[in-house]
Amino acid sequence: MTRCRASYFVFAAIVAAASVAARAEESRYFKIKVVDDRTGRGVPLVELRTVHQTRYDTDSNGLVAFYEPGLMDRKVFFYVGSHGYEYPKDGFGNAGIVLEVREGGSAEIKVTRRNIAERLYRITGAGIYRDSVLLGVPAPIRHPVLNGQVFGQDSAMAVVWRDRIWWFWGDTNRPSYPLGLFHMSGATSSLPGRGGLDPSLGVDLEYFVGKDGFSRAMVPMAGPGPVWIDGLVVVPDAGQDRLAGRYSRMKNLGEIHEHGLVVFDEGEKVFKKRVQLDLHETWRFPQGHPILFHEGAAAYYLFPRPYVMTRVKAELKSVLDPSCYEAFTCLEPGTRYQKAESRLQRTADGRLLYGWKPNTDPIAGPEERELLRAGKIQPDEARYQPRDVDTRKPVEMHLGSIRWNAFRKKWILIAVEKGGGPSFLGEIWYSESDAPTGPWRWAKRIVTHDKYTFYNPVHHDFFDQQGGRILYFEGTYATTFSGNPNPTPRYDYNQIMYRLDLADPRLPQPLAPK
Repeated sequence: MTRCRASYFVFAAIVAAASVAARAEESRYFKIKVVDDRTGRGVPLVELRTVHQTRYDTDSNGLVAFYEPGLMDRKVFFYVGSHGYEYPKDGFGNAGIVLEVREGGSAEIKVTRRNIAERLYRITGAGIYRDSVLLGVPAPIRHPVLNGQVFGQDSAMAVVWRDRIWWFWGDTNRPSYPLGLFHMSGATSSLPGRGGLDPSLGVDLEYFVGKDGFSRAMVPMAGPGPVWIDGLVVVPDAGQDRLAGRYSRMKNLGEIHEHGLVVFDEGEKVFKKRVQLDLHETWRFPQGHPILFHEGAAAYYLFPRPYVMTRVKAELKSVLDPSCYEAFTCLEPGTRYQKAESRLQRTADGRLLYGWKPNTDPIAGPEERELLRAGKIQPDEARYQPRDVDTRKPVEMHLGSIRWNAFRKKWILIAVEKGGGPSFLGEIWYSESDAPTGPWRWAKRIVTHDKYTFYNPVHHDFFDQQGGRILYFEGTYATTFSGNPNPTPRYDYNQIMYRLDLADPRLPQPLAPK
């Protein structure tokens, strides 16, 4: 036997031994799968908790790989709970189940979804398919347990450019130290049908990483404080499309050191500062999740936060020039918002006149509420005061996105409520209007959380399916602002994808009270 053949057989024996060891490791676990009782699909983020408070959370396949010395080969009670999903309670009020736990065994638990939207999977962070890997169950993404050394990421933005999806996030956590990356992180992925996954399965992210393999800075900038970007637009410039947006270098959550406009450098693959804005400039710049909108032959970007307040022509030179921005407002042209002293524009017959006006302050939800309290406008003139379609109670929206929907033939808003409900900044609402500028009259809650935040939701219309009937949106799942002292392991401070069926009978069509 030659040395090469001997080496081959040694290698084959090592591989075979490793495979046997892996199967033995997999067979020690008791597989618990939690599924939606209507669809049979695994449900992520379901908590299973023992009587002695050991906690397990299902991965993005809805799986838990259970092995606990001392608890195998016996009956074990598991409390079952999840945001927006329910499990029946027994006569003592305990929502849970007794399982016969044994090595290599399995059990299925069916939960009932109360959310209208369906939770699908976690997009970012470590251990997305941890339990699936332990159990030897396939995962749909290439990096199921760690990608770009990312532990957590805040507030997603996504834009289609150069025939790919470009993703950007705020502050990003790492494995090696509590302080992570504070100058934006980024990745790309292929579009569905062009090499990318079906969005019902997942998103295969390809991170921009540094020499250490950790997600690297996409907006490297000197000076103290985290740097954030938003309002990303793809605009023509000298015969090619550029990616641009606004940056903010922050003192804290509410104050900034500086802000301005950035353009992506395709050679260095980073955003570079092009314009620094005056700190008193509060609205004449890209922001939120922009909407490309055509008015006749002209193309504009509209900027909602969460309602459309401003616009600019869809060209780089205009985006970089604050004087080119217009506000959607009911103020007299050229005036500032001054609460009860504001000068409103009305027609000769007294009708409140909204329109696109240069050098005039925008009016959004908070300003409109002040004008209502001051008696400057009447309730039937309000554009940004939607009410719960079921209870008729006001719903104060915080942040979200607006997109055209071909299935409903409406502009649809998906946004987080500022307060109210079982969680602060954790309740997600659906609303619709005939125009991107509203009015927004009614809203329907589609996702709820139990004392947990789920903020900055965004609808990814490039994932829409079945003519817009099926849509996908994500948000940041975090204890931030919630007052909850118990972050969900692995899930906290990460992005979670939901799917919404706009033909669901719980969404009235049109959206209006019965």
